[in-house]
Amino acid sequence: MKTAPSVVSLVEDYLAVRRRMGYALDIAGKQLLAFARFADRMGHQGPITFDLAVQWAQSPPCRARLTSARRIEVLRPFLKYRSHFDAGTATLPGGYFGRSHRRLVPHIYTTEEIAALLQATGDLLPKDGLRPVTYRALFGLLVSTGLRISEALNLHPKDVDLARGMLTVRQTKFRKSRLVPLHPTTVAALRQYVETRNLKRGGPPTAAFFVSDCGDFLNNRTVHNTFEKLRANLRWVARGSYTAPRIHDMRHTYICRRLLHAYQENEDPNAVIDAIATYVGHAKVTDTYWYLSATPELMAIAAQRFRLR
Repeated sequence: MKTAPSVVSLVEDYLAVRRRMGYALDIAGKQLLAFARFADRMGHQGPITFDLAVQWAQSPPCRARLTSARRIEVLRPFLKYRSHFDAGTATLPGGYFGRSHRRLVPHIYTTEEIAALLQATGDLLPKDGLRPVTYRALFGLLVSTGLRISEALNLHPKDVDLARGMLTVRQTKFRKSRLVPLHPTTVAALRQYVETRNLKRGGPPTAAFFVSDCGDFLNNRTVHNTFEKLRANLRWVARGSYTAPRIHDMRHTYICRRLLHAYQENEDPNAVIDAIATYVGHAKVTDTYWYLSATPELMAIAAQRFRLR
């Protein structure tokens, strides 16, 4: 008798097909595999049922209805795909747990907070090692360019052209590459980092631009842990919907600051938004609008321009 395929194998087949079509499905893929492992642990066989999907959507560590809604949204394309092979596959209605996308208000950093963070990197141990200067350069680049953390961590030395003041960000989200011009002050800070890195490292060139004391690529989780320790020491109070400021909020901050600068320089905000979308690697300008927050400074200058019309 033929053994029924595991749910993990069904998900892996689906992900392989979609990725051959050009979809990265990094986060969605991890969530689908989590569902598959859950189903296999439950001993599930046969078509994916509605009850199984809902049970996983509400399973720990899920605490919020929004999380359940997002899990259902991840499952729906997979179940639609499976229905072509197994007519008994459940159909999940959209919005079963409510809206799956709700914009949580980010923490927009002040100039003082950014300065305090960069200064705090000097206390990282070992103080005479590469770690303090690496994190100072990394966080400084994120603030000044709005790069995604993954984009910064995956930079190679060949991607950082300090003579031209240009970064090459390769094959990131949506499998797109782009050029990122750098401000002269950012170029100067990165040049200083390179000099210090080469002096402290010595030996053969490294594969990564931002390196650990061992000369390896920085680990994403390690970077977040380091940031969380610095954040705790700084005793920041969150402004927004999240329990604490995040690294990703630096990207929100960059976009808000750039639009504020456009208003201050009397530039056309619509044209600037288009430019920002290209600069930060958004596929659609609506994605850039998603990052904007109604900061007091931005709203004050926008209101002033509206009154003058």
